[in-house]
Amino acid sequence: MLQESAQSGGRASKKLGSVAVQAVKEIGKGVASAVSSILSAGGGAVVLVLILTVILVAAIVASPFGILFSNESREAGVVPLSAAVAQVNYEFNERLETLQTADDYDSISVTGQPADWIEVLAVFAVKVAGSNDADAADVATMDADRIARLKAVFWDMTTIAHRIEVIHHPGSGEDSGWTERNLYITITAKTAEEMKTAYHFNRNQIAALDELLEQRELLRELIEDAYSVSGDTAALIRNLPEDLSPEREAVVRTACSLVGKVNYFWGGKSLVIGWDVRWGELRQVTAAGSSTTGTYRPYGLDCSGFVDWVFYNATGGDYIIGHGGGAMMQHTYCTPILWEDAQPGDLVFYPEDNHVGMVGGWDEDGNILIIHCASGYNNVVITGKDGFTSVGRPDYYVQRE
Repeated sequence: MLQESAQSGGRASKKLGSVAVQAVKEIGKGVASAVSSILSAGGGAVVLVLILTVILVAAIVASPFGILFSNESREAGVVPLSAAVAQVNYEFNERLETLQTADDYDSISVTGQPADWIEVLAVFAVKVAGSNDADAADVATMDADRIARLKAVFWDMTTIAHRIEVIHHPGSGEDSGWTERNLYITITAKTAEEMKTAYHFNRNQIAALDELLEQRELLRELIEDAYSVSGDTAALIRNLPEDLSPEREAVVRTACSLVGKVNYFWGGKSLVIGWDVRWGELRQVTAAGSSTTGTYRPYGLDCSGFVDWVFYNATGGDYIIGHGGGAMMQHTYCTPILWEDAQPGDLVFYPEDNHVGMVGGWDEDGNILIIHCASGYNNVVITGKDGFTSVGRPDYYVQRE
């Protein structure tokens, strides 16, 4: 079962260790010297040591290494790093989709991959927090401004080029032949090493970038964190009914853990505990029945795939609500109920089971909130009930409550 987001943040903070100290080593040396002097003097030494420790932590957060704290905040408008990455992937997907749907192509070929996200994040942190420019900012909180800057770095490191091949196939007799149109998309990525020159990094920035890249695994954990939630989502969790059953609470918390983090992908499924490393990878949509079939986009989940992942993770891998099917199959494992009887964790459906979501709770005005992986948003989102016409109680609860 997924744990509280605070636990993840605690693990990340504990791993900061010597790396963060190196990032502000000059400040650290000064603090250490001052601490030594204060301890020798006695008296109010403990208070002063605490003050200096706070100063050191603040200096770390303000440095490029502040990105290692980026999953800690629960402020409104601030999202976990994985959600910020998903927003950039959304824009990447839009550009790819625009190219692929501009015409009716006979074939589409995509080569290359976008820039390595770990390197993008390291370059972003150094560029934004490691400069002396007037617009320098910390990277410990991923708000709209930081995400816009992250997008700029991503697109400086990722280029999409395309060409269209037109082949005319002549016919014979009355057959005039036909014209073949093939689309070739090439994605080119720059490395962090190349960006040192592109961004004219100074000696300190280069040193900080090299040290951040040594923390590749920690950065990867931040990207693949399926535990942290945004401030807005944390509010929904805090407002869950006190008498809600443990099973339902676990399901809703697990659903909230993916809000904003995983892009929509037709036919996207996952029975993986925690983060699925395939999410965000550029893949071809192979499932039939969608306008996106045959196109390439970052891998993620579809609506029923999201619900499957939620129940699978909430139960530690013991339960698959749809038993391998889609929204229609998931609906067959539910008992129809009235909207006024709905509780957090119940499932909601579009007409003809064209879409499935989950009751998350209610807003301050008493309006029901739905958590779902929606193609229109290209992400896991929390919305109102628009479009959902029926609600069902999964057999999973009936068997346990």
